[in-house]
Amino acid sequence: MTTRPLIGAHIHGGDPIAEATARGAEAAQIFIGDPQGWKKPVVDYPGGAEGLKAAAEAAGITLYVHAPYVLNVATTNNRIRIPSRKLLQQQIAAAAEVGAAGIIVHGGHVLAGDDPEVGFDNWRKCVERTEMPIPVLIENTAGGTNAMARGLERIERLWESVQQAEGDQPVGFCLDTCHAYAGGEELAGLADRVRAVTGRIDLVHANDSRDAFNSGADRHTNIGQGSLPQDELAELVRSANAPVIVETPGGAEGQGADIAWLREQMS
Repeated sequence: MTTRPLIGAHIHGGDPIAEATARGAEAAQIFIGDPQGWKKPVVDYPGGAEGLKAAAEAAGITLYVHAPYVLNVATTNNRIRIPSRKLLQQQIAAAAEVGAAGIIVHGGHVLAGDDPEVGFDNWRKCVERTEMPIPVLIENTAGGTNAMARGLERIERLWESVQQAEGDQPVGFCLDTCHAYAGGEELAGLADRVRAVTGRIDLVHANDSRDAFNSGADRHTNIGQGSLPQDELAELVRSANAPVIVETPGGAEGQGADIAWLREQMS
């Protein structure tokens, strides 16, 4: 008998365990600290990291951590890249302390006019110089001509560079459906095309897109309320056969409905 992958939601604020339970979720993705800031991560939960880890285990909730959006380990700007590596290391350590199954980080971008190859190599250096007690899952992005992870061609080159890193670091891939579609990738057959490039899909962010195909816009909406073909989305999550997180609006009601829909498609 095949076990269905976990389905969960990104929880903004509040008690992530209680909020996940309210949504009928089996997993909760959280931020540890300010997603738009550079401050050192702090686990804001009774009992700190140990308290959150214990509560998640008791409730049977698998935790994931999303790294702050400001991180950009690919950039040629030293004043961004070096702090990004430092904060990523701090975030990884904090995520490990709460027992997270992985930490998700965006692929980043280089400056206008820069050679993308420099960004890919900066990712290799980051992997080599970062301690990873838990998997780091690189996420595809929706927009930007200088992005490292928009479209399969760039993702393939990024993955080649990451695989050249010395050591045996646990680097994986997070496939965001909104980002892929808005970034110009058709959903039909996408899971197989991604695996042909990366060899793996470790997590799916199942989000509908408020904007059109290849718009380059990163604006999520609830499943069935955007431009994604629902039949193709359903086939993608089944084919990916990986844990799924929704990063959609609507709180417990909106995300709960998305989770219920996904559960029905994957049953």
